Amino acid sequence: MQAIILCGGLATRLGETAKTLPKILLEIAGKTVLEWQIQLLRDVGVTSVILASGHLHDVLYGRVGDAYAGMCIRYAKEEKRLGTGGAIQNAMQQIDTSPFFVLNGDILIANFSLREMLVRFEQGMAGMLLSVHVPDVRPYGEIVSDGEGKIQAFREKQSTRRAGYINSGVYLFDQSIAEAFPSDRENFSMERDVFPYVSSLYALETDADWIDIGVPERLAHARAHF
Repeated sequence: MQAIILCGGLATRLGETAKTLPKILLEIAGKTVLEWQIQLLRDVGVTSVILASGHLHDVLYGRVGDAYAGMCIRYAKEEKRLGTGGAIQNAMQQIDTSPFFVLNGDILIANFSLREMLVRFEQGMAGMLLSVHVPDVRPYGEIVSDGEGKIQAFREKQSTRRAGYINSGVYLFDQSIAEAFPSDRENFSMERDVFPYVSSLYALETDADWIDIGVPERLAHARAHF
């Protein structure tokens, strides 16, 4: 089984912290973010990870190489900005299994096994998003799904504080997800340009411990509590 990790972003929100080091190589509790993610993936039988790289690619390759934390590593370097969707489309040229996992390179998850997604994934699904419960949806936007897990709506960032389920940045895709990719451009967003137009997209709701380390205060929280 294979997986893609999106790790080519500029990480501008982290400022100096990630100016010379890809954020996926930042250390949390004695391990890099990449090591934590590989552990999640290895536990469900993933044997090969494609790093969708770009910014600081040479640093990433120099630190990680072709094998890391017991995982075979390959690269899908973007030569220009492709967005989340374009980066996945580029990396899918090296994907020959279905389904396959995709992870954002700046998230950490604890007390959860990706096997739950595999168990729930059924034929005919184009994709499944891991949806995590948070006490305040305002910074993220919200996923609304029905009793079967089928996604009904993506709500943009809210102005009122309330609990709800959000997109965790962990996906399980059938290769048919590519049928929803825009045909007229290389640079596009999964969140804006693909997900709203996929009819067979599902969410798995969970209360797993989840942290997005993409901003300084959340990185500090992860280092203190993860």
